[in-house]
Amino acid sequence: MDCNLHPATFPFPGKWIGGVSIILGPIFLFVGVILRFKFNFFFPDQLEAFESSSILMTISYSLFLAGNILLSLGIITLTNLIYKHSPTIAIWGGIFTVFGLFARTFHAGIDHLAFQIVNIKNVAVATNIVAESYGAFHIVSTLNGAIMLGWIILATGAYRANVLNIFQVTCLALMSSLPLGVLKGTTVFSIIATLGLCIAVIPLGIKILKSGPQPSVRKIIAWVVFVPILVVVFFVFGRLG
Repeated sequence: MDCNLHPATFPFPGKWIGGVSIILGPIFLFVGVILRFKFNFFFPDQLEAFESSSILMTISYSLFLAGNILLSLGIITLTNLIYKHSPTIAIWGGIFTVFGLFARTFHAGIDHLAFQIVNIKNVAVATNIVAESYGAFHIVSTLNGAIMLGWIILATGAYRANVLNIFQVTCLALMSSLPLGVLKGTTVFSIIATLGLCIAVIPLGIKILKSGPQPSVRKIIAWVVFVPILVVVFFVFGRLG
């Protein structure tokens, strides 16, 4: 790998946030799909699984959503590395991939609502509502192609820019096979795709974090204390809203 890992390479979101995001995002996705692997794939089964194992399914879907949010920053970090060698591919690969992550985040909102219908009413009502509204037009449906195509373009750019080796590039492109849509369970493809993502970018994230000057122990301790407090504050305010 001959890509420049100087801190100036990461104007946004910065070396540290970008590096951490590109590590944690894939891990969250992988754990999220593993936790619901034992349940059948289609939405009636996912709703039934939520009724019988609400805590497990909530953790699974929450991790998957958090993974997508974190990964959006990780993808921007990856495109920063690709840009110097292949700017056009970096731009379009980054745009399509981030748009695809937005689409999955939208789907997660529908998942959450469907699960709340199970809580408020029952599985039968939730299943009927989802079934009758399935296929209804929404603007995010236009991004379905971006979900799959973005990863392939990004992988191509990562190879051309020598950011990832051929094995990692292949693993990154496997993300195009991750099933998409509302209330989707886990298939073998889901596990292969998310595991491939981990293999592709986690070593890069570690290398990014190790590059350049390192923070002092004092600064590390300050961040370790500050970030959890900030998360708690945001959580409390979010609940109040």
